[in-house]
Amino acid sequence: MGEFSGQVAIITGAASGIGLAIAYKLLAEGASVALFDFNEPGLQQEFGTVGERALLIGLDITDENRVAEAVTQVNQRFGQIDILINCVGITGITNLRSHEVSSENLHKVFEVNFMSCFYTSKAVVPLMLARQYGRILHIASIAGKEGNAGMLAYSASKAAVIGMTKVQGKEYAETGITVNALAPAVIRTPLVDAMPEVQVRYMTDKIPMKRCGTLDEAANLATYIVSSKNSFTTGFTFDLSGGRATY
Repeated sequence: MGEFSGQVAIITGAASGIGLAIAYKLLAEGASVALFDFNEPGLQQEFGTVGERALLIGLDITDENRVAEAVTQVNQRFGQIDILINCVGITGITNLRSHEVSSENLHKVFEVNFMSCFYTSKAVVPLMLARQYGRILHIASIAGKEGNAGMLAYSASKAAVIGMTKVQGKEYAETGITVNALAPAVIRTPLVDAMPEVQVRYMTDKIPMKRCGTLDEAANLATYIVSSKNSFTTGFTFDLSGGRATY
């Protein structure tokens, strides 16, 4: 019996990267999980043999109606939703100065990185309010705190995620629901591997530890944040930056 036995978690972006690592961690700790990702074959490849404790849902996370339907499906399947972890994210086109960024790309990054967090939390919160318990974690980024040159769309969208976390944390502080964010520096994920090496080096050079974070480090901190042990912290952005952020 693990720490999360009897609990139900929704994880977006679960087919790869941080979402994948967190999903495995929660499963190992006894949770049932509903895994959302545009890459449904990736979900099937990773979790197709898990069985009854995993519900795999392929969907466009930027479609508010589809997100609401998926949350209803999860609630009907498991009877409750205790945890929401928003891991889905894209960098958009990087290594561009602000005047070179296209409006189309900026909108796309905001839809995936920010609006999806709004859509999922909007759908989940009423169910958590009814039970007077919930844990919501939005994966933000150190770029949302400090801004990374060449990454306007990504940095601004993650700053918006941090702003929403502060608002939601205050709004639901007396309801048994905590809402927090996690701000990683560079974690070696497929998303980072797809970025230009010059952009990755720019970010890594700013880390006092002079290395990338690991997926295990991200999953360990994330699972603490959404645990029942973390009961007196809300609206907060946790650091995972190797010393880059000290506030």
